[in-house]
Amino acid sequence: MISMRLQKFLARSGVASRRGSEDLMTAGRVSVNGETATELGTKIDPDVDVICLDGKRIELVDNSVYLMLNKPTGVVSTMIDPYERPTVSDYVPTKEYPGLFPVGRLDFDTTGLLLFMTDGELSHRLLHPKWKVNKAYRATVDGLFAEEDADKLREGVTLDDGPTAAAHVEIVEAMRTSTVVDITISEGRKRQVRRMFSFVHHPVLALTRLRFGDIELGSLPQGRWRLLSEGEARHLKELVGYTKDAL
Repeated sequence: MISMRLQKFLARSGVASRRGSEDLMTAGRVSVNGETATELGTKIDPDVDVICLDGKRIELVDNSVYLMLNKPTGVVSTMIDPYERPTVSDYVPTKEYPGLFPVGRLDFDTTGLLLFMTDGELSHRLLHPKWKVNKAYRATVDGLFAEEDADKLREGVTLDDGPTAAAHVEIVEAMRTSTVVDITISEGRKRQVRRMFSFVHHPVLALTRLRFGDIELGSLPQGRWRLLSEGEARHLKELVGYTKDAL
């Protein structure tokens, strides 16, 4: 096998996300052939070098776990919360599948599809803007959301952190004081969907993620999880060019 960066090896072995793996290295918890490795550019050969975390050998094995959760409202998208709020770790099988972590986040009050996995490299790619992975949401927004409002989001709007890419927007149902709107974006900025609707003066009242790539939430009840099928996991990898040889 050709050489690869140490943090990528750690992420692919499932010990942490790519960023988490870097933190493990800088904390001095990772060694290569008995020598502490803190430099983030360190290259290793998984077939030759002995990599250890806290003195325990780490090997690259293909036993990653992929699942989805229908995240309830009022839950933090982290595994631990210093303020002792409910977290997504309360809803997924962490004892059965050690090392699970969420792929990105959903807001505290946002429900819907949240992916979990033990594959840090795939998670890194899915969230990287290079790959432009689509995420679809259903929003209930305040007021009568018109086609002219939709056109603004379709063209892209300028938020406080820069212009957004064009979004796919479809009005689903207009009610007396609110509107149901489907929106698909390929970015993942903090609270982006909510900020986009606020920009056109239609604050979000409720928000659910329906799809990540082509993986759909379907009829999975809130607070429940399920494993992804082999086909669904393969689809996610194909979206971002992630294969066994993509080092």
